[in-house]
Amino acid sequence: MKRFIVGTILLALVLVFPIPTMARVDVSISIPLPPLIAFPAPPELIVIPDTNVYVAPDVDEDIFFWNGWWWRPWEGRWYRSQYYNRGWSYYRNVPSFYFDVDPGWRGYYRERNWYGHRWDYERIPERRLKQNWKSWNSNRHWERRGTWGVQNYKPRPQQQRQDLRQQRQKQYQQHQQRPEVQQQRQRQIQQQRQHQVQQQRQQKDQQQRQQQVQQQRQQQVQQQRQQQVQQQRQQQNQPQQRQQQPQGKPGRGERERGK
Repeated sequence: MKRFIVGTILLALVLVFPIPTMARVDVSISIPLPPLIAFPAPPELIVIPDTNVYVAPDVDEDIFFWNGWWWRPWEGRWYRSQYYNRGWSYYRNVPSFYFDVDPGWRGYYRERNWYGHRWDYERIPERRLKQNWKSWNSNRHWERRGTWGVQNYKPRPQQQRQDLRQQRQKQYQQHQQRPEVQQQRQRQIQQQRQHQVQQQRQQKDQQQRQQQVQQQRQQQVQQQRQQQVQQQRQQQNQPQQRQQQPQGKPGRGERERGK
């Protein structure tokens, strides 16, 4: 009887709950993520003059820190993360700080010169930046403390900054409209679609395999249940058969004792 109850419970569990060992394929992610960058140690950063934008100069790719986020462009798209070495997610637009960044900052960094003025930049450890960036932004720390390390430098007027920003934004848009850039984007879109179709096929095949496994398990449980029912019936019939068996003839010794 206990076996019969256990088999019934097992059958109910198989019918109600999915098989936990089957993995799921997520097809909602159609935009590839950038490859991770190997950092031997937390990066040091510098602040770009006329901005509150920090950049890691020792990394070949552009890695920015701004407004509490890490930012990086990759294959014509932008990504951001709370960490410098992982957790990147797609960002739909160009971040607003990017048009304030001078595109020649790497050359100025190597030459220690910012528009004809000596640039004694300060290298900022990543932990110190995370602890202080808010206060530095609010009290204009770098502008007041030696104008970002640029000797005898006068910050550009607001109107000049705005003009430069618009000019860089226009140049960026023109670059994005170039035929080779658009062709590269089209190739990326096709690759993304193919990847998504492949993931959908994998998910469909996996669901079919899961259904087959569930059906096989259900059949096994049903067969086990039938066997248990048959065994239970046999056990119930055995006492009746013993009661119905005819008694044998008395032996010679029993006949003599009867006399």
